[in-house]
Amino acid sequence: MLSLFLASILLEAKGIEVDIKNRSLVNDAAHIPSQCYTKTKTDDGKIHNPCFNCHISSKEPNYMNDWNLQTAYSFPEYALKNHWMNLFKDRSKEISRIDDREILAYVKESNYFDTKGRLQLAKKLKNLPKKWDIDGDGVWDGYIPDCYFDFDDEGFDKDPQGTYTGWRAFGYTPFLGTFWPTNGSTDDVLIRLPIAFRMNSEGHFDLETYKVNLLIVETLIKQKSLQTDTINEKHFGVDLNKDGKISTAHEIAFSYNPAKGKNMSYVGLAKKKGYKIAAGLYPRGTEFLHTVRYIDIEKNTAKMAPRMKELRYAKKVNWSTYMQHQEVLEEELKERHDFPDRLEQFIGDAERGISNKRGWRYQGFIEDEAGALRPQSYEENLFCIGCHSNLGAVVDSTFAYQRKLEHGTFQKGWFHWGQKDFKNMKEPKTPDGRYEYALYLKENGAGDEFRANDEVMQTFFDSNGTLKKDAEQTLHQDISYLLLPSLKRALELNKAYRTIVKEQSFIYGRDATITPLDTVYKTLKEGQSTGIEHPVRYDN
Repeated sequence: MLSLFLASILLEAKGIEVDIKNRSLVNDAAHIPSQCYTKTKTDDGKIHNPCFNCHISSKEPNYMNDWNLQTAYSFPEYALKNHWMNLFKDRSKEISRIDDREILAYVKESNYFDTKGRLQLAKKLKNLPKKWDIDGDGVWDGYIPDCYFDFDDEGFDKDPQGTYTGWRAFGYTPFLGTFWPTNGSTDDVLIRLPIAFRMNSEGHFDLETYKVNLLIVETLIKQKSLQTDTINEKHFGVDLNKDGKISTAHEIAFSYNPAKGKNMSYVGLAKKKGYKIAAGLYPRGTEFLHTVRYIDIEKNTAKMAPRMKELRYAKKVNWSTYMQHQEVLEEELKERHDFPDRLEQFIGDAERGISNKRGWRYQGFIEDEAGALRPQSYEENLFCIGCHSNLGAVVDSTFAYQRKLEHGTFQKGWFHWGQKDFKNMKEPKTPDGRYEYALYLKENGAGDEFRANDEVMQTFFDSNGTLKKDAEQTLHQDISYLLLPSLKRALELNKAYRTIVKEQSFIYGRDATITPLDTVYKTLKEGQSTGIEHPVRYDN
C-alpha cells in the first residue's frame, strides 16, 4: 500500500532539473540566512531578539565576538532586499492536496540506501553522470558517502563486513530555533578524525586510542576538563589528567597555555606524527557528516525519518594558527569598512565544496524533484557558508560538537538519534549558567525566528506573551516538551517542504513555511536598527 502512495507522489514531479554546473547566482547574497530578515520590532513596539543565538560573545580563537550585530541590520546594499522569496509564498492549497498517508509513505522510504542496503548516492558518484562532472575529468572529486548508519552501543558506525568506517555519532542539545524539530526538520551529526588518530604508535588500528583522541578533541573544543571511565595512561604514555604521573586517569584535563608551558597531546600515531594541537581547534583532516531529515511518526511520536532532505559534509583541509584566524577576521572587517556594499566572495564549486576561508570546505547533497539525493549547486552550497564562517556562535566553524552530551548521560553521549530520542534530556545552559532554551523563548517571545510556530506559542506563553512558569519548569527537565511537534504539525511541515522539493526552488529558500510570513522584511533601510537596546551577552 505504501508503494502505491509513493508512486502517486513521484508521478507529480514536473521534470524540473537544476544545472549544478551553473556558477551564476540568482541571489548574490545567498550566504546571508533568511532568518536575518526577521522583524525584531512589532507594530506595538514589542522587541523580539532571536539574533543572539548566532551573534553572541565568542571565545578565542573565534575573534568575531559579534554580539553587537544584534542591534542593527548591517547588510551590504544588494542584501537590503530580501531575496528569499519562498518566505512569502502561500503553500496551503498545495499542502491540502497531499494526503497524510502519501507524505508518511514518502518520508519512511530511504533515499540514502537502496532496497538491498547499498549506498545509492555513492554508487551514482562512482559512475559519475556527465551532468554532475564539474571539471569534466570523469571523477567525482568531492565526498562520496561511506557511512552505513549502523551504530554499535558506543556510537561507532560499521560497514556490512563489520569494519569500522571511522564515523562516530554523538548526542547533542540541538542549536537554538531553526534546528529544533518543531520548526521543520530532524537531524544528526557524526564526526571522524584522520586515520592516524585511530591507530596506536605502531600504526595498528586501536579503538581505545581512537576513543581517547576523540575525548581530547572534545576537551579542546569545549576548553574544559572532561570526566571519563578509567583510562590506563601507560597504554598511551601520556599524562592525560595532568597529575604529573603516568598511571590511571578518570578525566581528560584541559590544560592549554603554551606561553605558560601548558600543553596537551594526542595519543598514538597522531602524537608520533606531530599533529598540531590547540584549544578551540580541530586537527587538520577532521570530518563531519550532517543529515537533515523529514519528521517521521511512529507510535504517535515524532521522530527522525529515514528520508534525507540533505546530506551535508565538512572537512578541515588546512590548519590555521590563532594569529592566522585573527588575520582572516581583520581582513574581512577592513573589507567591510572600506567597501561596505561589496558582497563577500567564497571560492569553490559543487564538486569540491566551498572554502570558508578558515581551513574548512563544505559541500552538500539535496533532493532532486523525485526525491533522490543529488549534488547541490554552487549557489545551494553557498546557503551553508554564511553560518559556518564568521559568527560568534561557532567553535572552529562548527556548531554541534561543543554541544555534545558528556559522561554520565546515555552511552556517555556517544549515540545516534536512532538509538535514543530527546525524552527526559535536561535543558542545556549558557556558559554563564542560564537555561539556554528558556532564555531564547523569553528574549524572542517565540519558538522560532519567524514567530510562526503557533504550537510553541500556545504551549509556552500566556495571553500576555509571558513565559508560563509550569511549562518552563517542565522544559528544564525534558527538552522533548519543546523540541517535538505534534503529529499534525509534523505532517504539515513535511508537506510544506515537499512542495519546495517538487519546485526545486531551494535558491529562493528552504524553510518549511505554510502561509506567507508577515514577520519578515521584504526590504530594509541602510543601517536600520533592530530596536534591541539590551543585547544578550555570555560571560565565558
